Amino acid sequence: MFEMPTLSIGQYTLVYNMLSFAIASMFAAFVFFIMSQNRVAPKYRISLMVSALVVGIAGYHYFRIFGSWTEAYQLSGGVYEATGKPFNDAYRYVDWLLTVPLLLVELVLVLGLARSKANSMLTRLVIAAIAMIALGYPGELIKDATSMFSDRGLWGLLSTFPFLYILYVLWGELGKAMASQPPRVAKLFEGIRWLLLATWGFYPIAYMMPFFGLSGAGAEVGLQVGYSIADVLAKAGYGLMIYAIARAKTEADAEFEEVISAPAPAVA
Repeated sequence: MFEMPTLSIGQYTLVYNMLSFAIASMFAAFVFFIMSQNRVAPKYRISLMVSALVVGIAGYHYFRIFGSWTEAYQLSGGVYEATGKPFNDAYRYVDWLLTVPLLLVELVLVLGLARSKANSMLTRLVIAAIAMIALGYPGELIKDATSMFSDRGLWGLLSTFPFLYILYVLWGELGKAMASQPPRVAKLFEGIRWLLLATWGFYPIAYMMPFFGLSGAGAEVGLQVGYSIADVLAKAGYGLMIYAIARAKTEADAEFEEVISAPAPAVA
């Protein structure tokens, strides 16, 4: 564990409030996904169950991060100083190790691929996700790195390869899935593509903050706030997109069933 920097009241409060916001967002999303099960067809409900599991796990870990943050600091002389109790930021990596594979699972399930293809894709994606997180964690522990050619940079580079592979596979499969979907569903798939790119793309940017000269209090606050925003969008926001896709596909399936079950017009 490294020594925590001294923070101003505003810096400490910003992280405090952002962690609190993340907790509320995750648990609110959990309730929503549970209560929305009956609004989608049975074959899509498992995606919402996985979405609920993801935000439930994330909410628990953010609760632990929040507690660790409050224990790591105390107000003294108008600033927040370290208490000597370590801030356990490793909760984030434990969370990602569990939730990132599940995020991939819920997306593959809602794609509606053939079982053999879905199983093959999930196996490859889950292995890549675990490798990405496991390779990134050692570098995260090196807080004082200021160069991309440091050990932090090396671990970050190694972690980038499985990260790019995941984006490549998902981008390609989402593109193929869009071609055979109703217009509204295709538009939602396009939206989740960009959400994936924007949220997942933020993590390596935050990881590289020390290389841009950000250090001390500014780097710590930026990291905690940035990761929290990205997590809310990548888990709760992503889950809402999955729900919207499942809902749209349910409505499209219902319309199709009405068409094929309608009686043929009488022949004059």
